[in-house]
Amino acid sequence: MSSRNCDITIWSMFEHRSLKWPITLGVVMIVLVILMTVGWVLLTVIGAIGNEDDAPAYWVLLSAGSVSLACILAGVIVYLIQLVQATNMNRRQSNFVDSVTHELKSPIASLKLYLQTLSRRQVNDEQRENFHRYMLADVERLDQLINHLLDAARVKRPDPEELRETCRVDELLEQCRASIQARYELGDEVITLDAEPIELSANPVDLTIAFRNLLDNAIKYGGSPPEVAVTARLCDGAAWVSVADNGAGIPRKLRRKIFGRFVRLGNELERSRQGTGLGLYLVRTVVRSLGGSVRVRDGRNRSGTIFELHLPNANTVK
Repeated sequence: MSSRNCDITIWSMFEHRSLKWPITLGVVMIVLVILMTVGWVLLTVIGAIGNEDDAPAYWVLLSAGSVSLACILAGVIVYLIQLVQATNMNRRQSNFVDSVTHELKSPIASLKLYLQTLSRRQVNDEQRENFHRYMLADVERLDQLINHLLDAARVKRPDPEELRETCRVDELLEQCRASIQARYELGDEVITLDAEPIELSANPVDLTIAFRNLLDNAIKYGGSPPEVAVTARLCDGAAWVSVADNGAGIPRKLRRKIFGRFVRLGNELERSRQGTGLGLYLVRTVVRSLGGSVRVRDGRNRSGTIFELHLPNANTVK
């Protein structure tokens, strides 16, 4: 992918609002203010004259002025909403730039250090093998970042029906479990899977994105050591997939916020965990495209977090 195409892909994920609507609203409000001023002058003149024949005009102007005032107040409210949305978008863009910059600089600096060491110093076979393993992990980290950005740009577009096929939910969960365990070099006991044989019509790539990101988050934000429990059940024609971790949990007032694009809790420049704030956004987008929903609740004894996916139109495997 060329640099220009990559830039277009990344920045297309942000909401680009047209300026036509705010400009039109501003012009309308200015016109209303001018009309109210003229009306106020006329009302003052009519009131000073005190002619009974001008009473109907007085009440017409007063009514028109009241309507104009209400419209101006509504316009101010709309402008305030637009301002809040623009502020939130700017903050998310800043978080995105900070997180991606960190995600790019860290592995690149690490790769540069290992390559300089290999080229300038004599190292034994064991050290060389370790360096190669570390460099491979850094390349994997860069690849994961690029895939996240590309996934976020792609899932916004609805899948054509021909891309959907009958997917085995339990098999996709097992594949994602194996992938995450291999990536973090975890034992089989860290992520437990209890899934019924369930199938539904979906794009398997999208479902894999959702499951993989949930498991990845559970490992990154779980306890030390992490413990993740994954279950999948069929109930009333829908698949219920839950991913429970043993982390610190998520405050209730922030649970809706975490599904936004580029949203990461806390200060972006003080983080120790990798990420771009796109994982849960991808999960919600994929689930909604299937007509489902995702919710967050406390774990047992208020320890950890449980993410539950509701995926309709599912069936048991015959």
